[in-house]
Amino acid sequence: MRLYDMRILLIGVGTRGDVGPYTGLGSRLRAAGHEVTIAAHEPYRDLVTGAGLAYLPVPGDPLSLLSIRAFRHYGEQLVEGLAGLAGQRADLLLTGVAGTPARHVAEAMGVPSMGVHLQPIDPTGDFPPVMSVFQRSLGRWANRRAARLAFEVPAAGPLITGLSTRIRTRLGLPPMTPRALHLRRETTRWPVFHGFSPLVVPRPADWRPGLEITGYWWPLRPPGWQPDPVLRDFLAAGPKPVFVGFGSLADTRAERYTELALGALRRAGLRGVLQTGVRGRLTDDVLAVGDVPHDWLFPQMAAVAHHCGAGTTGIGLRAGAPAVAVPVMNDQPFWASRLTALGVAPAALPFRRLTSARLAAALTTAVTDPVYRRRAQALAAGISAEDGAAPVVEAVRRLSDRAR
Repeated sequence: MRLYDMRILLIGVGTRGDVGPYTGLGSRLRAAGHEVTIAAHEPYRDLVTGAGLAYLPVPGDPLSLLSIRAFRHYGEQLVEGLAGLAGQRADLLLTGVAGTPARHVAEAMGVPSMGVHLQPIDPTGDFPPVMSVFQRSLGRWANRRAARLAFEVPAAGPLITGLSTRIRTRLGLPPMTPRALHLRRETTRWPVFHGFSPLVVPRPADWRPGLEITGYWWPLRPPGWQPDPVLRDFLAAGPKPVFVGFGSLADTRAERYTELALGALRRAGLRGVLQTGVRGRLTDDVLAVGDVPHDWLFPQMAAVAHHCGAGTTGIGLRAGAPAVAVPVMNDQPFWASRLTALGVAPAALPFRRLTSARLAAALTTAVTDPVYRRRAQALAAGISAEDGAAPVVEAVRRLSDRAR
């Protein structure tokens, strides 16, 4: 007799910001009596095991997607990695946006699957398709049509669309066109839970049944973590600093991004904590840090300037700190637009047009205009009251009860 209820395999493909929320969700599922394994890329092994969850490796480096050649190679690795998971034992597969083709893995294994998405990719008239080239609304009809094309036409969609056909071939499943795959997804009402707050993105009224927005799934802080005394002393030594970070992109051109941030802080006359790929005391008023839990750091900031990854955006909102949005790619422009629309950030600064002068002006506005902080704190109170994991735990419980 096994000691757990269901064996759950959670596909956490992506960078740190994609994997982190699943450690919180996985921990809640484990507490509910399930055995939870997260499949993720090798750099995030410790993130998973540190949360007390089992880990399975998925080959590939998502940071390589900055080049087209590497993009193709990553896709090949992802096909093999996801298909290889079909040999694992599981009762349920949970999959994020990038791992959506894992639905076919579940089909090959003969087990149910659910989506646990960090981005709202399903067609709606409320906004243009996330992770597309469209930054502004195309109108309600065109927004929906463009999003459907992203599912139905491999050349029009993100990496995940083309992978589905290849993975089905690799798994020996009957071939299906992308259009047929999307129709199956819709007609079966494949359940998808979205790990962000309805206060940030209200559930679109034109979404089909089975698409739910639950609230955020918060990454677990590493057990026993304590802040570096240097960081703690720096925070206590003067006025609240601002945070400037560019997510996983920072390591690619650390010196360039650090100089840009330093120039902005000098212009604005602000203290700063940088997460730009370097470490150490850069000036009396600027400290560069490595991996520091944002849930601990952000509440101590006067404002947070970041790349608007889904996870970083959520933690910044929960901290109640004004934001400066510096989106780079994929879903980041969407989250940047939400920060501006919610009134917690001035107009976004697309990364390709970022300069020290523009960043300085935006930081100054975010710090000195009290409206941004009032709105951020009011939104934080609502977000903190939500329990985003509870609906997923309940859905798994219902599925488990039916399987008995």
